Amino acid sequence: MLKAVILIGGPQKGTRFRPLSFEVPKPLFPVAGVPMLQHHIEACSKLPNMKEILLIGFYQPNEELNRFLSCTQQDYKISVRYLQEYAALGTGGGIYHFRDQILSGSPEAFFVMNADVCSEFPLPEMVDFQKEHGDAYSFVILGTTANRKQSLNYGCIVENEQTDEVLHYVEKPSTFVSDIINCGIYLFTPEIFQHIGAVFQKNQQDMLLEEQSNGWHRAEVIRLEQDIFTALAGQGKLYVYKTDRFWSQIKSAGSAIYASRLYLNQYHQTHPERLATNREGGPKTRGNVYIHPTANIDPTAVLGPNVSIGTGVTIGAGVRVRESIILHGATLQDHSCVLNSIVGWGSTIGKWARVEGTPSDPNPNDPYAKIDSETLFRDGKLTPSITILGCNVNIPSEVIILNSIVLPHKDLNRSFKNQIIL
Repeated sequence: MLKAVILIGGPQKGTRFRPLSFEVPKPLFPVAGVPMLQHHIEACSKLPNMKEILLIGFYQPNEELNRFLSCTQQDYKISVRYLQEYAALGTGGGIYHFRDQILSGSPEAFFVMNADVCSEFPLPEMVDFQKEHGDAYSFVILGTTANRKQSLNYGCIVENEQTDEVLHYVEKPSTFVSDIINCGIYLFTPEIFQHIGAVFQKNQQDMLLEEQSNGWHRAEVIRLEQDIFTALAGQGKLYVYKTDRFWSQIKSAGSAIYASRLYLNQYHQTHPERLATNREGGPKTRGNVYIHPTANIDPTAVLGPNVSIGTGVTIGAGVRVRESIILHGATLQDHSCVLNSIVGWGSTIGKWARVEGTPSDPNPNDPYAKIDSETLFRDGKLTPSITILGCNVNIPSEVIILNSIVLPHKDLNRSFKNQIIL
């Protein structure tokens, strides 16, 4: 029997995802038409002996999360529960805190995955790989190849090429270590808790020695990457399964559009029914487009490639949308144009207005390039990125909004470029 744990973080996290994470917890943000987490849950539910999926994070349970849990349980016929940490405990601290819940029913192994990755999730392959490598107690990290420069932004894995054993693990090194990076998806056996327990014990010892230790420095804050993997590397316990299928992080709002493209592309194999087709009397679509059945779209609108349209969206005549996510209840009035942007819940774009951003895609000529998690500012200027409208933003007719971030509940009255509109 298998279980899966998805680490969903909490409200202090996902700051690079603002203003979109103000309205909805980042893990529930829709990517390719469904909440980010649903892609993980669907991949887990396809494993024949998957018994339960646990979400661990420090969000207060809210209506949205509860609704998501009950819907996914019904849709995928699998138990999905949320376990709330009392504080941010790190990637290892959270699973250690809830180890009894994870081990109840004695699973042979369990997956741990970060919520903010988008992937083809080669989970069955990881299970087979674990059986073939090391002993019954070995652990598997999903890895992929990055280019030399970008590898510095990730956990880097040096492997034994014959056996795939992890010989050395460094989280975000300052100089080049390896072009194999950690994808944030792991397959553990219950034995991992002995290793996390040892770190916990050591942290407690250290705290006793430092009498006046800071309140926030809790023994329970344990990071899988720095505290566990670095120590386990080279001991014959940790192996890397390398995938050449798609994988990306979803750190910033811009990377949500890229992730949306990867998932929409995958729908050709997994969910062709989710992709819109050109039908008589329907809008013209180019490339991969997801349209929620409740959206109301004028037949003269042109959508795509890489567009997802949420519930109850209204799109008028002659509208052009490309490489964008339009969230529920938004209205795009006649002849408006939306490119490389995310339009927030209930926002309105006036007639003949143009909302445009700059895509933050990986270099298309480099097969190993990943998306750069750009800083918001560079040299005191706003880095050109996708345009984001928070919820309930009103864009008047005939204006241009370029490379800007508009916070929620704003009524704009003119054009803006390269600005954050507070």
